[in-house]
Amino acid sequence: MPIDPSIAIGAELPGTTFTWTASDVLLYHLALGAGADPTNPRELRYTLENDLHTLPTFGVVAPSLRVFEPPAVRFPGISIDLAKVLHGSQGITLHAPIPVEGKAHINARITEVWDKGTAAVIVQEATATAADGTPLWTTRSSIFARDEGDFGGSRGPSPTKFEPAGEPDLVIDTPVLPQQALLYRLCGDRNPLHADPTFATAAGFPAPILHGLCTYGMVCKALTDTALDADPTRIHSFEARFAGVVYPGETLRTEAWQVGNTWHAITTVPSRQNAPALTAITLTFE
Repeated sequence: MPIDPSIAIGAELPGTTFTWTASDVLLYHLALGAGADPTNPRELRYTLENDLHTLPTFGVVAPSLRVFEPPAVRFPGISIDLAKVLHGSQGITLHAPIPVEGKAHINARITEVWDKGTAAVIVQEATATAADGTPLWTTRSSIFARDEGDFGGSRGPSPTKFEPAGEPDLVIDTPVLPQQALLYRLCGDRNPLHADPTFATAAGFPAPILHGLCTYGMVCKALTDTALDADPTRIHSFEARFAGVVYPGETLRTEAWQVGNTWHAITTVPSRQNAPALTAITLTFE
């Protein structure tokens, strides 16, 4: 079925109600590598329930913590083979700090469908609300569908690029644990590409790769810890584009520049000639 943007754009997707507990938040933080210094009060904000703070990126995975089957890419006006889909970008905007436990309902819609010629880009926006209707957070994500372009739609805007002036204000090296992907898959994404060496080899990779959303969460934590004194409640929004793979056991390097209440950053893998992992990283804070 070809993509029909006249049907897809603005289409409302089925909503879902979900819950989470402090244990879910603790597991998510541990899966990002929190607690490497287990007596550091800053790390205990992520790993001990006494004064638990929730990283904003938890809101991206909270609705699917207990959904282990790969999602079907079938929306009104869109039907795409999952094997052709790549996660292009992810962002979250907080309307208030995420509570350490709760219940919410999330509604999503397709906001944009862009024709890039050889591929299609589909943008989805979703808002989670509390039981009383109070907005909690809004996510915005894009997927890149190979071989699904050339359907006569708009190419969409050219991506904006931050041009840094001078050396970065921060350089943060973050080790990726050898078992990082095995831990992170307990947060809902059981894709064998991240755990099964045979599957990864068949997919063209020398070893299982780290989940993109794990890299996303690790970088958010690294910036929060270094730039915001490990206080995730100060974060208003966090977004990034996925630019390349990361393997467990590697080290991430995040270079960041501050412009007012915004940090702009890029994350690379130094051991592979600074191969990009995340680009267009933007963290806004209060």
